[in-house]
Amino acid sequence: MGEFYLTMPITEEAVRRLKVADSLYVSGTIVTARDEAHLKALELYDEGKTLPVNLEGIGVFHCGPVMKQSETGEWTVVAAGPTTSARMEIFEDKFIKAFHPRIIIGKGGMGSRTTKVCQEEACVYGAFTGGAALLAANRIINVKDVFWLEELGMPECLWVYEVKDFGPLVVAIDSHGNNLFAEVNSHVRENVTEVYKQLNII
Repeated sequence: MGEFYLTMPITEEAVRRLKVADSLYVSGTIVTARDEAHLKALELYDEGKTLPVNLEGIGVFHCGPVMKQSETGEWTVVAAGPTTSARMEIFEDKFIKAFHPRIIIGKGGMGSRTTKVCQEEACVYGAFTGGAALLAANRIINVKDVFWLEELGMPECLWVYEVKDFGPLVVAIDSHGNNLFAEVNSHVRENVTEVYKQLNII
């Protein structure tokens, strides 16, 4: 297990060096995107239209942040806890192929479709600690922009953040076909079967 500090945009070479269980900190631009933002982005892609922000080489954060706006119109982050990423599994593969981010950030892991596309497109999934919304907010040093706020609302729109040493993230899916959550689940199933045998349950 290694510890890596990367600055976005991240190169394919840098991503390929990461392995599951590595600890990762990222600096640069990340963009929040949950269910509705993924769907709208893919609709625009299918229509041949471009997004208001370029996601290539940067981080996409599964997050519905709590934001506060000052009287002068400036935004600050109150809390930025990760969203359960499994909700995005049904379209994350197409999203990564369309927009080429290098890192997906969330909690709870993702499935086989995302694992496959991460290997194909040189992307990783970084797991952020659930419940650490203030830690995440403290690593966001600037709110650079926001898109689709009126249409999708605060938690679902695209927030564009500048971050410094955002993490720690655990590389849970690397670009070599490995999925830490799937491996752990497999070991648990094996152990449960053995325990059941010892208890004469099966």
